[in-house]
Amino acid sequence: MNPSYYKNCVVPQCTSTSINTPNKLFIYVPNDVKIRRKWLTLARRDDAHSLSTKSRMYFCEDHFDLPNDMLNYTEYHVMGRVSQVRMKPGCTPSKFECQEDRRKRTCSSTERPYIVKKQRLTTIAECLNELDKSCIPSSSLEDTPQTSSDFQTVEQNEPEVTCEHKVEKSVQACITQKFRSKAVQINIKTKDQASSPLKPSIISSSTSPFKAEIIKKTYPSVSNLSKVTRTVLNKEEHSDSDISLYTPSVATHSCSSSVQSLQVQSSSDCSELIAEDRRLEVDKTLLHTIGKIEKKPRIYIGVPSSCYYLIDILKAELNIPKHHILLCLNKIRLDVKFNQLTDDYGMTPAGLSKIFLKNIPLIASFMRPFIVELDRDMIKRTLPMAFRHKYYNVSCIIDCLEIEIQKPSKAINQALTWSEYKKTNTIKYLISCTPNGLVNYISPGFGGRTTDTCVVESCDFVKSLKSGMVVMADRGFKHVEQYLKKSNITLVRPPSVETGVKMSKSQAKLTKQIASLRIHVERVIRRLREFYMLKPHACVNLKHVKILDDIVIIACALINLQDSLVK
Repeated sequence: MNPSYYKNCVVPQCTSTSINTPNKLFIYVPNDVKIRRKWLTLARRDDAHSLSTKSRMYFCEDHFDLPNDMLNYTEYHVMGRVSQVRMKPGCTPSKFECQEDRRKRTCSSTERPYIVKKQRLTTIAECLNELDKSCIPSSSLEDTPQTSSDFQTVEQNEPEVTCEHKVEKSVQACITQKFRSKAVQINIKTKDQASSPLKPSIISSSTSPFKAEIIKKTYPSVSNLSKVTRTVLNKEEHSDSDISLYTPSVATHSCSSSVQSLQVQSSSDCSELIAEDRRLEVDKTLLHTIGKIEKKPRIYIGVPSSCYYLIDILKAELNIPKHHILLCLNKIRLDVKFNQLTDDYGMTPAGLSKIFLKNIPLIASFMRPFIVELDRDMIKRTLPMAFRHKYYNVSCIIDCLEIEIQKPSKAINQALTWSEYKKTNTIKYLISCTPNGLVNYISPGFGGRTTDTCVVESCDFVKSLKSGMVVMADRGFKHVEQYLKKSNITLVRPPSVETGVKMSKSQAKLTKQIASLRIHVERVIRRLREFYMLKPHACVNLKHVKILDDIVIIACALINLQDSLVK
């Protein structure tokens, strides 16, 4: 067979050929000796160094990362084909999943950075805990709870205390050895109270309300602590003039810690109350939005009132929250900015955008069956009166729909999506409807510069038709007639005349008859334009272009649920 027509992948264990996989791209192996040997070595060819550099060799697209390795990938993605595959210089094949031993390597997952970070933080926390334990004095009464037997050992080993409090009445400052407390993870700073502008509160041991409680809590056994309590009381029974402004006693330390804990608890309670109030407000707003949509679903989400139960079916089948489904349909129907939808759904614009991009493909896959298939018997039973006289054998009417998008940043994308008819960047769809106005086919999106004939030939519209069917179209589908005849399908369109030649009476009459019937597909397109995202000048955002096919499918399915187009 001629090698220009037959191609096969030279990678061992790869079975791709231009016969059994005609839709795959085959990349020509460069003639350069070094590059060719490198590619064949990566493919594990034993004869990599002995093969000729002039023979034709191909790798299939399965062994490349096309979006990153192919120069004209955008053209191939939009148009569906390219005249010549142009690869980036220096690119090499990197995927060999057809070879079993390499498939296991690609599937092996490396340790995630989050786990490493978590282990590192755990190790650091353990080290800090050990450091805290080593810094805390063993005989401190403030940090560790002690029993009656413990206090006897404390009295005997008083010189071994590592943290001592010294009070000098003339200076009136607290001299304390610096250590880290386990309860409060901050560095304790000493201040000269005589020179400090922030004076601490004066706490008198005789009038302090916390004194009795704190002593009871700190010293659970009274019998063995009589000496300690007496010495504390004897020191505090002196006159107020002898008492320093700041007395470093157990009572004052525990008092300040209890006040701090009360402040933290009160602040946490306030934050919880504020969060709960916000939650209640969001729930109330969401209920109001859902109630508003339930009253007028045709206006807000494009679903007739009689078919509103479809939302509950979607919720059960797709396991998506109800307000997420309503958000997606509301965005398609009214094209409201996410900043405005924030007030209705109580979420941030970024969160709403993520929900929209995630759920639209799921809803489209569920609603795809609502686009009906052609059935000759059903078409004949529901054929409108206007078709029954001369065009009773017409099965469907076709036309093209263009949706405006934002101007792409890349020049090649601008060229591929430019429409001379609309004078802007657009995405083009082929739409087909039955004579009574039901959508039976919608094609994938093509660039705006693609001709109507090329769209019909590139999509799988002919596969949805049966032999002997009749298709009605506009005058612009002139060159499709020969393509449809190969599948035994007849095309009915207005007669075309040469430029400057006047149309005869029979031709004008025939044009008028076909135009009066073909108008039904225009009415279907007008219903699609009721969804504001598909309006003539809606200008779809570039980040929504990747889900535009799913949006059009949802819109077509919803208009099939509406009232009959032809009475």
